[in-house]
Amino acid sequence: MAEPGKGRGTPPKSARRRARELALQGLYQWLLSREDAGAIQAHLTETPGFEKADFAHFEALLHGAIAAADELDTLIAPNLDRKVDELSPVEHGVLMLAAFELLRMPEIPYRVVINEAVELAKTYGGTDGYKYVNGVLDRVAARARPHEAPVRG
Repeated sequence: MAEPGKGRGTPPKSARRRARELALQGLYQWLLSREDAGAIQAHLTETPGFEKADFAHFEALLHGAIAAADELDTLIAPNLDRKVDELSPVEHGVLMLAAFELLRMPEIPYRVVINEAVELAKTYGGTDGYKYVNGVLDRVAARARPHEAPVRG
């Protein structure tokens, strides 16, 4: 029998995808507890499969998004239909991670950032949360990367 994620069915997760999943778990924990980022990271390094993640990307996302939380919320807020603090922690975390990548990691194409965020929202969020995340990030990308993302109304 094939190893999970190998052979037929879904391909194995990339190291970057795993890094995003772990960073989302850390942001979720931070949003609920405001615990120190270092303590959150230490806890997450004990997660089974952590060694398969792109550690540098995980660390940049977790620490970067927490450090820039106010800036990220300011970028996200005008694109929401509710207040930032009314978002579910999963949606909020996904939006923060993607906004951070859009602002600070221009080497990652905006479409990749949005696609990865949508996949996280599908996996961890509510039933239709991914549609909301997609719509919000289309507008955030147009503002964060006007040279790359098409401006939509």
